[in-house]
Amino acid sequence: MILKETARSVYLDVSRIAWEPTRFPGVETKTLYAEASGRQTVLLRLAPGARLPDHRHVGVEQSFVLEGALADEEGTCTAGNFVWRRPGSVHHAWSPDGCVLLAIFDRPNEFLP
Repeated sequence: MILKETARSVYLDVSRIAWEPTRFPGVETKTLYAEASGRQTVLLRLAPGARLPDHRHVGVEQSFVLEGALADEEGTCTAGNFVWRRPGSVHHAWSPDGCVLLAIFDRPNEFLP
């Protein structure tokens, strides 16, 4: 929900933005910013044990973990830490105990069959 909008800035009350379910069980998002090009900033919440299946990063993905931990086959990013992924990289991700992260996407991920 917009708290204030000026010619230069948009202030959001993130607590009033609803968590939206995704097609993946236990994974929810709050969209904070989105462009027609696909660039977006979201909060992502994964319940304990939730998984994101194999996907390709079409553009750079940046993730700052606010709570919990996000894991993949290369390692685990814990609260207060940051990971970014190169365009073209493919992986799957999960959260052993649940997590909340701020994610910035140049373009939406391509989920693989």
